[in-house]
Amino acid sequence: MVGVIEMPADAGLLAVQMLLAAFAGGALGAALGAIPTLSLAGLFVVLGEVTPGETVGEASAGTGAVNATLQGSGATGGDPLTTLVGLGPALGPHVAFAGGAAATAYAARKGYLDTDFPYHEAKHVTVPLGSRPDVLVVGGVFGVVGYWLTQLSLQLAIPWEPVAASVVLSGLLHRLALGYPLVGHLSTSLLDMTPYEAGERRMAADGSATEPASGRLVVEPWQPDHYRWPSVGLLGVVVGLFSGFLAVVTGSPYLAFGLALATLAFVAAGLDGVPVTHHVALPAGIAALALPSVGPAVTLVVAAVFGLLGGVVGELAQRLLYAHADTHLAPSFVSILVTSVVIAALDVAGVFTQSVVPTAGLG
Repeated sequence: MVGVIEMPADAGLLAVQMLLAAFAGGALGAALGAIPTLSLAGLFVVLGEVTPGETVGEASAGTGAVNATLQGSGATGGDPLTTLVGLGPALGPHVAFAGGAAATAYAARKGYLDTDFPYHEAKHVTVPLGSRPDVLVVGGVFGVVGYWLTQLSLQLAIPWEPVAASVVLSGLLHRLALGYPLVGHLSTSLLDMTPYEAGERRMAADGSATEPASGRLVVEPWQPDHYRWPSVGLLGVVVGLFSGFLAVVTGSPYLAFGLALATLAFVAAGLDGVPVTHHVALPAGIAALALPSVGPAVTLVVAAVFGLLGGVVGELAQRLLYAHADTHLAPSFVSILVTSVVIAALDVAGVFTQSVVPTAGLG
C-alpha cells in the first residue's frame, strides 16, 4: 500500500487534548480569516513533507502533554507537522478553515461585516474577523464539529477523504444552523454563468428593480477569472501533471496539495487572477502513487486525468453549491470528496493500490 501518512489525526471523538486544539484552531480560523489559515495549513504541510522528522509514532516516546497528544492521534508514520498541524486538529481545513467559514457566515448574519466585497458578506472568507468573543466561539464550535465529523469518517472507514467530507458537511451544517438556504437563489439555471457575464442583478421582492441594499449579482462565480470550461480543463491537466511529478519524485501525495494551499496567501492578499488548485493537486498526487507497477509517463498521464477530473468537478460544484448561494461552501473540497470516492472505488476494484483514502476494509 502506498502512502504512509494519514491525512487526519485519528484520536477518537472525546480526546480532550484534540478537542481543545480543535476549538482553538476553529477560533483562529475566525480571527485570522478562513483563507489565510488555510494557506498557513499549506505551509505546515509543505514543511512536514519536505523536511520529515520523527514520525508521530516515534514522537510518542516523549513525555507529558505532548506524549498524550501524539499517542492519542493514532496517526503513526506521519510527520507531526503534517498530521497534527497542517491536516490535523490545529490548522486542518476541517477545523480552522471550516470554523472560519462558519464564523464568517455568523458575522454576516449579525451584521458585523460591512465591506466593499462584491458578493454576499457571508462569502467573504478572506477577511479576518478579529476578536469578537461570539464570533470566536462560533469558529471554535465548528472547529470541534469538523474534528468530530472527521473522526466519524475514520472510525467508520467511509470510502471518501475524511477531511474533505468534514469540510463539506460542516459547510452544509452552518447554512442550516444560521438560517441560510442550502442552495440559494434560483432565478436561472444552476449551471448557467451568462447572467454574471451580462452583469445581471437580483430583483427586489416585487420584481420591479434590483435589490436596493446590495444590488447582488444573479450569479456569483467562485473564481471569476477561471470558470470557463477550456480554462478549467487546461489548468486541471497542467496542475495534475505538476502534482503527479512531485508525488513521483518525492513519494508524497501531499506536497503539491500543500503548495497549492500555500498559494492561497496570494488570494487572501487580494491578488487578482490567482487560481485555487488544491482540489486538482491532491487527487493527482494520490493517483500518481497508486499505480506503482507502471512507468513514469503513464503515471503522469493518470495524474493529468485526475487533475482534469478535479478541476471539472470543482467547477460543477461551484455552479451548483456556491454561485447562487449566500455562504462559502468550498467547491474545492466538494471536488476532493468526489474524486476521493472515485479513487477508493478504483482501489476496491483492484486498479489502484493506495492507503490515503479509506476503503471500508474492501480494498
